[in-house]
Amino acid sequence: MEIAGKRIGFALTGSFCTYEKIFAEMEHLVALEAKVFPIFSYVPQEMECRFGNWKEFMKRATEISGNHPITTIAGAEPIGPKELLDLLVVAPCTGNTLAKLANAITDTPVTMAVKAHLRTEKPVVIFLSSNDSLGMNFKNVGLLYASKHIYFVPFGQDDAKKKPASLVAHPQLLIPTIEKALEGKQIQPVIRAYS
Repeated sequence: MEIAGKRIGFALTGSFCTYEKIFAEMEHLVALEAKVFPIFSYVPQEMECRFGNWKEFMKRATEISGNHPITTIAGAEPIGPKELLDLLVVAPCTGNTLAKLANAITDTPVTMAVKAHLRTEKPVVIFLSSNDSLGMNFKNVGLLYASKHIYFVPFGQDDAKKKPASLVAHPQLLIPTIEKALEGKQIQPVIRAYS
């Protein structure tokens, strides 16, 4: 489905090692003429790490999208009632956020954005990035995969020897997943080797 003109929420959580690739995909969406609206969970609003700091993350998202990020639960809540988005991406989606979504916990701007958006029965795309996806969080992957209006960017084990429970989505498949999700379809295959 055509992405141009679509209103896409882009919700970022705390898997900072993926941010460079995630921002590149945000730029790709803007180049395809999507209207992108960043949403930040609390952790990336206050964190400094070896991959950057919160000021840089917020500035970059604003510069790419042309929109100031949503940073509060109150700011995210109108997404549903006002039908502000055509699709919502959670990229990256940490294990913590995944667990909250699977158990209907709404205590961050990102989880509120997802809850509010699902009220409209429009698609949510999950870009998984978690070191415990095949561990304690595996049940949550299954719960969300079986949920209506939730679509996964294909994922694989990024380092099976050193991190055997880790799964990370393939960045280059984010746009194709969005296109399929806008048609109400899950891109296949979902599990793909990481190279």
